[in-house]
Amino acid sequence: MALDGIVTRAIVHELTACRGARISKIYQPNERDIVLHIRSQNGNAKILLSANPTYPRVHLTEESFLNPPEAPMFCMLMRKHCESGIIEEIKQIGMERIIHIRVRQRDELGDVSSKTIIIELMGRHSNIILLDHSTGTILDGIHHVTPAISSYRIIMPGVAYTEPPQQNKLNPLETVQEQFRESCLLSSDDPIACLVDSFSGMSPLAAQEIAHRAGYTTGGDPSSAEKDCGGLWNAFSEIMTEVENHRYTPVSGVNVKGKMVFSVIPLTMLPGQTEHYDSPSKCLEDYYGDKAQRDTVKQKVSDLLRFLQNERSKNIKKLDKLHEDLEEAGDADRYRISGELLFASLHSIQKGDKQAELLNYYDEDQQMITIPLDPLLSPSDNAQRYFKKYNKYKNSLAVIDEQLIKTREEISYIENLLQQLAHASLNDIDEIREELIQQGYLRDRSRKTRKKKKNDKPTLHMYTSSEGIELYVGKNNLQNEYVTNRLASSNDTWLHTKDIPGSHVVIRSDSFGENTLQEAAQLAAYYSQAKESSSVPVDYTLIRHVRKPSGSKPGFVIYDHQKTLFVTPDAQLIKSLPNVIKNQRK
Repeated sequence: MALDGIVTRAIVHELTACRGARISKIYQPNERDIVLHIRSQNGNAKILLSANPTYPRVHLTEESFLNPPEAPMFCMLMRKHCESGIIEEIKQIGMERIIHIRVRQRDELGDVSSKTIIIELMGRHSNIILLDHSTGTILDGIHHVTPAISSYRIIMPGVAYTEPPQQNKLNPLETVQEQFRESCLLSSDDPIACLVDSFSGMSPLAAQEIAHRAGYTTGGDPSSAEKDCGGLWNAFSEIMTEVENHRYTPVSGVNVKGKMVFSVIPLTMLPGQTEHYDSPSKCLEDYYGDKAQRDTVKQKVSDLLRFLQNERSKNIKKLDKLHEDLEEAGDADRYRISGELLFASLHSIQKGDKQAELLNYYDEDQQMITIPLDPLLSPSDNAQRYFKKYNKYKNSLAVIDEQLIKTREEISYIENLLQQLAHASLNDIDEIREELIQQGYLRDRSRKTRKKKKNDKPTLHMYTSSEGIELYVGKNNLQNEYVTNRLASSNDTWLHTKDIPGSHVVIRSDSFGENTLQEAAQLAAYYSQAKESSSVPVDYTLIRHVRKPSGSKPGFVIYDHQKTLFVTPDAQLIKSLPNVIKNQRK
């Protein structure tokens, strides 16, 4: 794991600027994350505390989080004991991935009390624990550990807090050369394993960097590197001096295996270009991005993806079959001609004939035509059989055309939903699922049978252009319907990728510059099926020229008076635009 004790030390050092800050609000956007909104002399900020089993982390964040309508119990407890409190101390325990945040607060009676928020960043064992500072008693944890799970450490309300088991490793910041040499000689022949096993807070990535600076390369002779304890000590000492004096260089890049890595020490071993950051928090936010949310979304969306992909496959097969029927029905006149020729030549055909060679007087060249016959039928019945086929296919043409239109619309609708799922947040998924229930694709299996209110508004994603104008983006059909048909005014500008599934984007102003138009087009292209393409066509027109046909699928509109511009989606530009998520549901 890249977030080791060294990165934790850098984060804690950065967060020391928050000492004396007041916690104004506390939110819990999901089951493993807590967001602290703080106010200090330096301004407002947000601290993300995450006990995500795959991506545990702590850092300052600028990301917008969508919070549930009802706060979870742990969040309510955090608000009771920490909201309006002052952050007195933020410290790291040794070089471990454990952070303590001590908060002083006055309770309802005016008495001053201290609570400690403990964040343990330990992979799948990660946790956020609220502790009574004076008694050491656990008030609650974001993840409960019962006696059935662990007899050594129980994380439950009312239980005395027990620290994670000691690993009995050396503190790298307090290690002298003799101690280093002793551990080097006694440990594994592999210098990387030696460093990781001997020193607390040392990740394989940091150990690889030390070994690289000492001249050890992956695939080389480990025994020769092990003997050069002097070279390893020099590299180790150089890095630890920087860490001890809080001289950090947040950096990310791709290692030799093609995997993205990050650290707060210079990574000279990386073969390609590296990205440098102003602070550890910016490095972590860029590295993790929305990885944690995307993983959660993937788990939650798997059944929807499978269902929609199956529906698309069924409709594609249906479309192929309809094309076959259409091709066959297109030959309806051939059956009529065959029937008429047989009726005109009944005298020359006998029952039992398998075919009839007749003159085709409908043909300009008057050529002979071979007509297959059923030997069990009389000549008259054979002729009637061809007329029945003619009538059947003639009547089916209109039905086939209607079914073709419906099937194409169905495929387009499903592909649009699949595109929306690719960009969906957790709340967007719930709205897409709700839409499929409303449209009759899925059954409502929820135990609560709540009726959807007519004024129930979906989540709204709002960006602000460089000119300060609001840009609304619909990331699913419910949002698209609301943004386009209810929120926007007639003089607002509407954008959508041309003939490509994507989001509806609305510029909420009748007066704006070229920059706002380009940024809105970027949003339309980025949140579309053409996200990875270049020169994506984006249509734009006034809302008054956008209409929803009666009886059409959710999110479907027709428009005219449009103009088209071409943009290449720029992820960095999208990230740079200020944005908020508005939960409109009441």
